[in-house]
Amino acid sequence: MAQESEEIMTCDIILCGVGGQGGLSVSVVIARAAMACGFLVKQSEIHGMSQRGGQVLANLRISNKEIFSPTIPKGKADIIFAFEPLEALRYLSWLSAESGTVVAATTPIRNIPSYPDIESVLAEIRKLPQARLIDAESLAKQAGNVRSANLVLVGAAADLLPVPPEAIEKEVVALFSRKGEAVVQANLKAFEYGRSIQHG
Repeated sequence: MAQESEEIMTCDIILCGVGGQGGLSVSVVIARAAMACGFLVKQSEIHGMSQRGGQVLANLRISNKEIFSPTIPKGKADIIFAFEPLEALRYLSWLSAESGTVVAATTPIRNIPSYPDIESVLAEIRKLPQARLIDAESLAKQAGNVRSANLVLVGAAADLLPVPPEAIEKEVVALFSRKGEAVVQANLKAFEYGRSIQHG
């Protein structure tokens, strides 16, 4: 009797924002958690400008089967983490129309002179079938470190990731421990605050 082939699981994630928001750190945390859980991972990063305020993009592909390309084709992303709301709109064409979810922060970083009206930007995101708009900055401040807003977004999408929350938490501790216990605890708390958000 032929053995049933294992079902292929893939999770393709776009992480976008601007320099200094910690988007690449989050990509590392999720990637390491996925590898610790036995998944194969490929990453690709683009730094628009090295200084704060420049565009930052990461492709993160997770699967239980071999991954041939580190970049995600347009229309195939399962999750877009947008650490800045206008960046969410920039990468919408990568989102899967059937199952993709945008998880976006609501606080703008006006790094261009022609930055559009923020309410118009948020209204466009709200039109999407599956969008989670998060006031990540406020929750990060409550957690004790405004720079942990990136982990608030990850927490807000924890149910969409193929790894358990405990795996994410373990990698947060590993990555941030050199920065001191206060930073570790703020990031863990930010992740928990994100997880506590109820999505209708």
